Amino acid sequence: MSLRPKTALDIDAIIRTAAELADQKGFGEVTLANLAKELKIKSPSLYNHIDGLSGLKKELAIYGFNTLYEALAHSRETFSEKDAVLALSRGYVDFARKHPGVYEATFNAPDSTDPEVQQAGSKIVGLVLESLRSFPLDEEEALHAVRGLRSMIHGFCSLEQKGGFGLHLSLDASLSFMVEAFMAGISNGRK
Repeated sequence: MSLRPKTALDIDAIIRTAAELADQKGFGEVTLANLAKELKIKSPSLYNHIDGLSGLKKELAIYGFNTLYEALAHSRETFSEKDAVLALSRGYVDFARKHPGVYEATFNAPDSTDPEVQQAGSKIVGLVLESLRSFPLDEEEALHAVRGLRSMIHGFCSLEQKGGFGLHLSLDASLSFMVEAFMAGISNGRK
């Protein structure tokens, strides 16, 4: 059964359909054949808009970074600067829960050194750096903190998606505890 009826074919429609396919059936199911089937077209028609499967995955990764950025920016709007890091963390986890395939796409760009992919990812880094500005960190320490926070939150998302949390505790409470402990650590500075 198709995810969507036949629509006008352009790059936006292709990427939106690929994102839906990734979220509903898994990132591994995003192939040119499956995408063409969802769009009710022949696979060769996709080449008029994208550079094969690697081009599709690049565009999907950029789409993922851009939509993640929008979700993080929105999550930050409702919190004070003091709570910005916790708000971003919650927004990040919420995005990964709602868009597991698109989230996975952000880690699977064919060439992570591609300037367009890097630019999309760097917007998120900038947003996190902005959220960390109230902490006593120099520029290099702030970048280490971004890496640390990303590693923690990605690990949390990965464990949750794989069913790795078996205890009957609130996952959101665990997330808050973890992020608050992280923030307390960077507030105290390095010794």
